[in-house]
This record gives sequence, C-alpha cells and structure tokens, in this order.
Amino acid sequence: MYIYETSAYPKEHEQLKELREATVQKYNDLSVVNVPVDEAQFLAMLLKLMNDKKTLEIGVFTGYSLLTTALTLPEDGKGEEGSFDFVFVDAYKSDYLKFHELTLKLVKVGGIVAYDNTLWYGSVAQSEKEVVEDLIKRYRNFVVEFNSFIAADPRVESSLLSIGDRLTLCRRLY
Repeated sequence: MYIYETSAYPKEHEQLKELREATVQKYNDLSVVNVPVDEAQFLAMLLKLMNDKKTLEIGVFTGYSLLTTALTLPEDGKGEEGSFDFVFVDAYKSDYLKFHELTLKLVKVGGIVAYDNTLWYGSVAQSEKEVVEDLIKRYRNFVVEFNSFIAADPRVESSLLSIGDRLTLCRRLY
C-alpha cells in the first residue's frame, strides 16, 4: 500500500483513476484482476523509453492496461505482423504458451512481450497441495509450465519482475 499511496496514486492519469474506481465499484472482489497501478506506471514508462509506436494487447478485463498503453502512443502508432514494438498478454493462463508462439510472430526482433500474473498469486512457489482456491488451482500448473518454457526458450531474453502479481518481460532475439 505504501507504494500505491506515495508513488502510484499521486501520478495516476485521471482517466485511469476513474476507470480503476469504476471497476472496483462494479466488480468489487474481481477488481484484483485489473493490472495494478504500479505495474501500469512501469509499463507506461517502458513504452515511452522504447518510443513505442506499434502495440498489441491480448486479454482485456475493464481496459485499465489497454488505456495505459493507449495514453503512451503517439498519433502515428499502428502495427502489422512482425512489426510490433510491444505486446502485453494478460489473458487465460492456460493459453499463454499459444500466445507466446503467436506473439513471437507479431513482435519485431528486439521487441518486448510482457506477460502478466506469472507468479499467479504466489501459487507457482507452492506445492499443488498448498493451493486451495479453485481459480488459482485451475491455472497454477499452466503458469508453472509457461515459466519453465520461457526460462528455456532460446528465442527470447527474459526477466521475471517483482511488480504487481509479477510481470515477465521477454525481448525477442531472433
């Protein structure tokens, strides 16, 4: 909460704040599915540093991360296969391996693919027996398999960041 109160919320774009608050009001407990404010601000800074013009997002809850991306794009931002600078994936964890193959076709060499929730609420560091919540249990093994695959994939350079529910960045090498 300290990070949110001292750093994230004071710098949050007004449209993002309104969307975050509306999501909490409408979805209450499900609002945790939204990308956290600190993660969104990190992604916005990353996109600006990359001078990103061509982005794609796979998976949208209420659009908080999509709006974050859209607010960073210049007027001439667009994209087609093999030319995307950045792809953000936050969809069904059971499909992350499929999305990885797809995004490597879409992102240019040197481009970034970001995968959300790669700690999956801490469950990947627990034994299967320790995970009790149904939704977490249902997708845990998919995330474990995905993380292992990414760590061994020679086509990408990757880093698992300690932000939000963890974010894995992959830079396409070839």
